[in-house]
Amino acid sequence: MTDFSTPDLSDAAPDARALELQLHNFGQVTRFSGAVVTIKCHEDNSLVKACVEETGAGRVIVVDGGGSRRRSLLGDMLAEKAVANGWAGLVIHGVIRDVDEIARMPLGVQALGTCPVKTDKLGAGQRDIPLQLGGVTVKPGDYIYADNNGVIVSERALL
Repeated sequence: MTDFSTPDLSDAAPDARALELQLHNFGQVTRFSGAVVTIKCHEDNSLVKACVEETGAGRVIVVDGGGSRRRSLLGDMLAEKAVANGWAGLVIHGVIRDVDEIARMPLGVQALGTCPVKTDKLGAGQRDIPLQLGGVTVKPGDYIYADNNGVIVSERALL
């Protein structure tokens, strides 16, 4: 379901927590939600690449890149894979590239900003672990709701 607003969801579910990050929408889909898959990585998007190659089934990938603005964790090729495999979107505590191409893709993407530099592929990082992100603990299986107002996290489905 894509007809929601995070302020209304937050009002209706006071236990939902808002990420205290200034993220920006980059995908064509500016309102998205789904069950969470988590990735923690620093300037290496190997795990993001592996994840988008799996069946997404409407889920959302939450990537804790440590806020680094030196290497982009998502580009057009990985975004295309995410679309093809049915991911609803990505929330990235880091930066992305190929934003003009990603803006034309039916995918939700929120990130801190942009950087044209790709990452090294060293296979570093962790997947399916709790993340401390923007003042909130985000766990695999939580639910993310993102729109132009921000991102909220809930332990239960709100829609």
